[in-house]
Amino acid sequence: MPSNRTDVAVHELIVSFSCLDAAKLIDRLARTAAAVTGTAYAGFVRVDALCEAAHSVHVHAPPGDPLRMRAWLAESGVLKTLAVSPEPLLMARDPSVGEPGFLATPVPVATRDHALLWVAGRLFSDRDEDLLSRFATAAGRALEAASGLEAAVRQLRGVHAFAHA
Repeated sequence: MPSNRTDVAVHELIVSFSCLDAAKLIDRLARTAAAVTGTAYAGFVRVDALCEAAHSVHVHAPPGDPLRMRAWLAESGVLKTLAVSPEPLLMARDPSVGEPGFLATPVPVATRDHALLWVAGRLFSDRDEDLLSRFATAAGRALEAASGLEAAVRQLRGVHAFAHA
């Protein structure tokens, strides 16, 4: 039987590694992307390149969603465009036809599907694209780190269980 010290040490690691909530991290990253680019809207899209399909994973929007971004994402065809192109996407703002202004860039993560970070709500420039691309790289590292912590917790729980067997 393991010593109480070992049990406590493994439990403390599990608790400290479990403090990160992936959903809250994604929300914080989207909120920060919006702040960094001076917009009120941001979010993540997951793309399955094999199926050429994209799905909205998270949308950060002001209360009431005045630009109706959730509906625009679903109805505009932008998700299909994102699904077939791994490149950043910049769409001009044109309120007369319901175009909110949209910028999306790939998030470098090591998964089968790939993700894009987007911001919307104004006219964007090449500078904004560069800034969002740099932020997306940091976001990708944060998401991979969170995934690594989740994997470590699963492994530590196994260690903890086998220590008691």
